[in-house]
Amino acid sequence: MTNTEQHIPVLKREALDALQIKRGGTYVDATLGRAGHAKMIASLMGEAGTLIGLDRDLQAVASGRAAFAGDERVQIIHGEFARMAELIREFTNIEKVDGILMDLGVSSPQLDEAERGFSFMRDGELDMRMDTSQGESAAQWLARVEEPDLVKVLFEFGEEKFARRIAKAIILQRDESKIQTTLQLASIIEQNIPKKDKHKHPATRTFQAIRLYVNQELSQVSQALPQAVELLNEGGRLAVISFHSLEDRIVKRFIRKYSTPNLPPRNIPVTSDAYLTPLHSVGKAIKPSREEVAGNPRSRSSVLRIAQRTAVPFVEYPAGGQGAR
Repeated sequence: MTNTEQHIPVLKREALDALQIKRGGTYVDATLGRAGHAKMIASLMGEAGTLIGLDRDLQAVASGRAAFAGDERVQIIHGEFARMAELIREFTNIEKVDGILMDLGVSSPQLDEAERGFSFMRDGELDMRMDTSQGESAAQWLARVEEPDLVKVLFEFGEEKFARRIAKAIILQRDESKIQTTLQLASIIEQNIPKKDKHKHPATRTFQAIRLYVNQELSQVSQALPQAVELLNEGGRLAVISFHSLEDRIVKRFIRKYSTPNLPPRNIPVTSDAYLTPLHSVGKAIKPSREEVAGNPRSRSSVLRIAQRTAVPFVEYPAGGQGAR
């Protein structure tokens, strides 16, 4: 069985329901992956529908183009979703869309292919880049990073309580020989965690932290969300699937911020329009069913959040958030 065949889209039915796909609509899968969600969107949008798939991973782009070969309704674009609006304007004549799906984090094929360097269970070159055509690999970054900066990344992006101990060990090891493979790094980490979690591999948090940093994943999410709101038609839906608390927190706070009125202090009078918001939060966070987790254990930490675009023009609130009343 190939990696593409093994890939199981997470929260597929829930995500499709969230988008409220209509025949003839225009949709964006901002993180195409192996096109599991995209194929379902295409099957529901009808012959007059349009689907734009984005991915920064060249292998995902190639796989998507092969999957939709000959389908004129679908356009696959190579690029990061943090440049979503720019890329859509550059490669299409589309100004507004009816739905946007973001499935954040690393994909199953990326984890399963040892040579990509994402997995601490399979030996491969320590790369971790989602877009291998540009940027600095994990090995290159580890070869030059200063110890305090490494500690900060492990603590902030991995929430690793042994960040100082692990960082010190990595720096000491690299001074003796280059750290070039995934299992080499995993071994260093495992040897320097005094208290191990029986439910989690010792390298989990450190690998997550380095991957998030190398790919700038959290800043990508923060940049993409405002663009998604600007692109959506009135009534259009934004559906975002997250896999850990750091990215989910960004999504949760963004939706809450723009579905809450940006009111001035109490002593300043306002019109009723001031209570209108560019987004409407739809329901509560959705998590996978027991049946889905049993069939696909990688879905267990996933969370789906949904927002709907209103007619209110989108203007980014100033730093510091909404005013208080």
